Amino acid sequence: MNNPNFDFLKSKFNVSEELFMILQGLAVKKTLKAGEKTAKQGGMSTKVLFLTSGLMRAVQTLESGKEFTKNIFSPISFVAPFSSILQKKPSLLCYEALTDCKVFEINFHEFLKLSHTNVELSNLYNRVLEYIFIIYEKKQLESMSLNATERYKILKKQIPDIDNLIAQYQIASYLNITPVQLSRIRKAL
Repeated sequence: MNNPNFDFLKSKFNVSEELFMILQGLAVKKTLKAGEKTAKQGGMSTKVLFLTSGLMRAVQTLESGKEFTKNIFSPISFVAPFSSILQKKPSLLCYEALTDCKVFEINFHEFLKLSHTNVELSNLYNRVLEYIFIIYEKKQLESMSLNATERYKILKKQIPDIDNLIAQYQIASYLNITPVQLSRIRKAL
């Protein structure tokens, strides 16, 4: 099978062609426009997205209007308000397309229901959760141990053209610095 999404899933999660076909049956291919929200802060969602192109973010907005970008997602990523879905509580974050994006959308509850009867799908679910946990732990450690310049360099390595793709304030919010500080870091580099 010549499909980059299958290649990714096979290399990361050992997905067979048969399982990939099941996943394709569960998934709806969608195009998101920049600024489109897939889950709103305070809202509920059951959708898990598999991001294949573009950039998305998870952001929390305070009553004052100040934004905190928890994550910037680049291809190939799983994007969803997982805590909200698993706990059946309103999402603390908004999930938003930063650029035009292509995604595959899966209803989490349909996926979970099918995973109860399909061992291979159940194993995939476990491996995906492990993968997500490792990514979040790595990001948390970087956030705790690296300075803003080092975090910016890592972000640039992951998304080389990010400065031309999204607004400076969004990058600064992700790095937990002000746009002025980001400007100084860019100038110094």
